[in-house]
Amino acid sequence: MPELPDVAAYIVALQARIAGQTLVRVSIIKPFVLRTAAPPVSAVEGRTVTKLRRIGKRIAIGLDGDYWIVLHLMIAGRLRWHPGGTSVRTRSTLAVFDFSNGSLELTEAGAKRRASIHVVLGEAALDALDPGGIDVFAGDLQAFRAALTVENRTLKRALTDPRILSGIGNAYSDEILHAARLSPIALTRNLDDEQWGRLFTATRRTLQLWIVRLQTEARAEFPKKVTAFRKEMAVHGRYGKACPTCGATIQRIRYADNETNYCARCQTGGKVLADRALSRLLKSDWPRTLEELEALKA
Repeated sequence: MPELPDVAAYIVALQARIAGQTLVRVSIIKPFVLRTAAPPVSAVEGRTVTKLRRIGKRIAIGLDGDYWIVLHLMIAGRLRWHPGGTSVRTRSTLAVFDFSNGSLELTEAGAKRRASIHVVLGEAALDALDPGGIDVFAGDLQAFRAALTVENRTLKRALTDPRILSGIGNAYSDEILHAARLSPIALTRNLDDEQWGRLFTATRRTLQLWIVRLQTEARAEFPKKVTAFRKEMAVHGRYGKACPTCGATIQRIRYADNETNYCARCQTGGKVLADRALSRLLKSDWPRTLEELEALKA
């Protein structure tokens, strides 16, 4: 799922292409993608783009008259830009927004249809789409700590809850926790002052690093390969590979459609965290340390 740095990159790319342009026509190819009925889509046609905004993991396109088009890409949704005159629409096309200088295509891969479009009028309606998580760049350490300790949750769950923090998902939470040298299953109310300082700093630095990197790429070319798996990442998507910090093998915890990647040596004091599927299979034979895991593999 595109997260804060990816959405920030899309917004930079869109700013250069559609800000000040007229939205000539909106074509909804797959009706399910449109989640609002009023105002109608036709209400935004012929209007000029005046601003772009990020709302959590959503992209909000503002038009004159205080109309907004809000795009949520979810897991497999992506945006593609086509200069004027270029034909669009494939099997994965959900909607096309034709501007005076080109077309913006919303696509979604796979059979699960989760991407969405909302058309709303006014700031109040726009705010209603905000899950409410705080912006880590807008508040201080005290606000950050207060938000994450409202409930006693694991760090992984707390970082990825959109009601707590804005725009962080599975990929960047792994990177943040590795940079902070903290276990993904540590409970928020069990952290000491020094650990909170590390987590707050790592969250800001990790996100800023990737925002700058992806926005720089987006200024050169419209984002084409928006992915949660990047070779420069330290742990996310690198299960079985060497940790760039200590050289230990990256571990994982799998659950549902997601997995958490971490370095046992850097983050959990060498303890291998139980993976639900494998720990049920191995039961008492589940390895508790990296050394036991390597022995089991051997």
